[in-house]
Amino acid sequence: MDLSFSAADLAFRDEVRRFIRESVAPATAAKMRAGLPLEKHDFVDWQKVLHDKGWVAPHWPVEHGGTGWSATQRYIFEEELAAGDAPPISPFGLKMVGPVIYTFGTPEQKERFLPRILASDDWWCQGYSEPNSGSDLASLQISAVRDGDHYVLNGTKTWTTLAHWADWIFCLVRTDNTGKPQEGISFLLADMTTPGIEVKPIITIDGSHHVNMVYFTDVRVPVGNLIGEAGRGWTYAKFLLGFERTDIAEVGPSKQRLRRLKEVARGEAADGRSLIEDHGFLEKIAATEIELTALEYTSLRQLADEAAGKPIGPEASMLKIRGSEIRQRITELCVEALGYYAAPYDLARLAEGWNEAPIGPAHAAAQMPDYLFSRAATIYGGSNEIQRNIIAKMVLGL
Repeated sequence: MDLSFSAADLAFRDEVRRFIRESVAPATAAKMRAGLPLEKHDFVDWQKVLHDKGWVAPHWPVEHGGTGWSATQRYIFEEELAAGDAPPISPFGLKMVGPVIYTFGTPEQKERFLPRILASDDWWCQGYSEPNSGSDLASLQISAVRDGDHYVLNGTKTWTTLAHWADWIFCLVRTDNTGKPQEGISFLLADMTTPGIEVKPIITIDGSHHVNMVYFTDVRVPVGNLIGEAGRGWTYAKFLLGFERTDIAEVGPSKQRLRRLKEVARGEAADGRSLIEDHGFLEKIAATEIELTALEYTSLRQLADEAAGKPIGPEASMLKIRGSEIRQRITELCVEALGYYAAPYDLARLAEGWNEAPIGPAHAAAQMPDYLFSRAATIYGGSNEIQRNIIAKMVLGL
């Protein structure tokens, strides 16, 4: 495998880098650098800029609005987004349900949903986990009973990320209770304004509102919103999770986090010198960087397989495991580097307009929330324990 970029690749990188530098709103880039929370408009405004450029959906086929880029170009693009302090692209529409719709949806569904996903006119959320069905997702119980031209939904979804912003939700629902649990699951799209849908916040360990409970009480969803065939939702879900778990590897964002960690270490003192010069701490950074480089090469191998026509498979679980663990490790080292300055934790300090003097360095306030929320990275998208079971069974044949 040739890991060097061609002259054309380098020219493409320079074009992307220049566009990001010129196009990301300065206020949004400043939030990204400071680790401040982003609002919905920060994501949507940036995605609309990318849509106008024709770059919002690099993974999509050209006939559905994709860029036609090579796997290498898509890799460069993701790297430059992270390095350029651009907001991450919301995955639920563009990277998850979009590919499911253009692969398994009807022509009418493609015409109805895909343009609005591309234009970020609709914000999507993912209805998979339930209060008693997380890692064992096949045990989900939300019922979808056929009633003429509608399904009637009753049940609960949990850990639904940014459902309070969402216009639509894609759900795994149970349409059949006979046979194997996986065979009774269907993939359904629901308008979040439908009567009977109620969203309630779950405040996570970092004190923020990222996720939600979503309650369905006699919610009527048109049969035309069923993706593919009834009872084949598990197949479509596995297809989608391949994209999600690859995305969770977060090589580009973790490389940016590592750069920030080094900046933090340069600014902190240990025994009268910069912490970046402390051999013990430098060894921790080096070990983490080696692990991240190994993850990057593994991601590049998967890109090479994709370029050769091999679909995303269970190997994506390896990327998810290592990516989430490396993310956690970097946030741990940031907190360790800041010492006592990482401890004062008040969400108000991250709000726009906060005008009190910072406690310690200005960047310290954002480190503890990032550390706390990153604890979830080894759970969402399928817990790492489940990912290891998938690798053992599907890759190693155990």
